[in-house]
Amino acid sequence: MCKVNPRVDFAFKLLFGKEENKDILIDFLNAILAEEPKIKDLQLKNPYNYKTYKFDKGSIMDIKAKDEYGRWINIEMQIADQEYYDKRALYYWARMYVGQLSEGVNYDFLTKTININILNFNAIEDETDYHNKFKILNIESNNELLDHLEIHFIELGKFTKELSQLSTAMDRWIAFLKNADKYDREYIPDELAEVETINKANTLLDTISLTSDEREFYEAKLKWLRDEEAAIKTALNKGLRQGREEGRKEGRKEGEDGKAFEIAKNLLDVLDDETIALKTGLSKDDIKKLR
Repeated sequence: MCKVNPRVDFAFKLLFGKEENKDILIDFLNAILAEEPKIKDLQLKNPYNYKTYKFDKGSIMDIKAKDEYGRWINIEMQIADQEYYDKRALYYWARMYVGQLSEGVNYDFLTKTININILNFNAIEDETDYHNKFKILNIESNNELLDHLEIHFIELGKFTKELSQLSTAMDRWIAFLKNADKYDREYIPDELAEVETINKANTLLDTISLTSDEREFYEAKLKWLRDEEAAIKTALNKGLRQGREEGRKEGRKEGEDGKAFEIAKNLLDVLDDETIALKTGLSKDDIKKLR
């Protein structure tokens, strides 16, 4: 097993946010930004430094970088589900875009800003693909107003491809992120091993030696991830029990659809529509009607 799990934001930045690992970050970004000019070099604007987080357990573990084309890029691994994450993502994009002005840039020199959100939960209800990209477009002509805004959502829960189905560099990177804690230096699937930087990332994760303070910080972050997964399972089990109990009280026939609706009702306060739909088999329209 890998010593650290890259889905924990602290470990993600430890892997991708260090100067000596820029080649890994560049390859990862090129896989995500496949339609953009290839990045050959970039400047890390907030490289990994544990002292920055030592006294702030709630630190945002994002990675800020600027490439040779002048584009600003922000990457964040988010562990815990958050309401209104779409608004949060837009806010962080705006803050980074406006932040260029503080470096003495006039409006005419503002450059493209890309915000990449890698989520351990589902946030975009009406999309089924695991990777979605948003820009400013004319809703009639589909023409782009300005290419300066670009926000990516990569939802790990929607990535369900088997190794034999991986077809792009991004597929391989996301498959690695989802399963890296199952690999070690001695084993990584051939479909992933063929990418040199994924091999390097796998080895680094298996050999990273954390200080006692870093280990404590990482364990706290890992606990958040485990608690989140446990909370979802608990909510689902509770919804199932309550659905059956209410069905009996009302003399309702407990068909599969009936149980699904009762479970869904009891999950409305704890899960988003997308997750409820995936767990119960109901449509998102059914869930919206229940709300």
